[in-house]
Amino acid sequence: MTANRPSPYDPQDEEEGELPEVSERSRSVALVLGLLGGVFGLHRFYVGRAQSAVAMVLTLGGMGIWWLYDMVTLVAGEFRDVDDLPLRNWHVAETVAGGGATSSRQVQQLTEQMDQVQRQLGELAERVDFAERLLTQQRERDRLPKGS
Repeated sequence: MTANRPSPYDPQDEEEGELPEVSERSRSVALVLGLLGGVFGLHRFYVGRAQSAVAMVLTLGGMGIWWLYDMVTLVAGEFRDVDDLPLRNWHVAETVAGGGATSSRQVQQLTEQMDQVQRQLGELAERVDFAERLLTQQRERDRLPKGS
């Protein structure tokens, strides 16, 4: 008799701090593309589902029915990208999968490296200028008559 009942919810079954995976693509961009060119499958091209997008183009969004279904699933947050991840974020992702701290550290390292390169180029330019002056002096000495 109890075999047909679902097991009670146990929060310890889920791993702590683990968020469900969602697509990096923006739901708002997909929705705008769907509204503007949904019967042509623009929103499906955006999420990487090119085969079904071509089918949508050929059927004009399944005579509007397929397009309407996609719009409902987009608004509900259940539309999925090519990796079968749902589009749930309304904003466009600004950082890559390393987080903001990693990227700011990388920017700082790149800035320091660029400063080093700039200093080295400055020193090299000074050396080239010095060498050009020496060569110019040597040429002028060679042009002067030997008795002067």
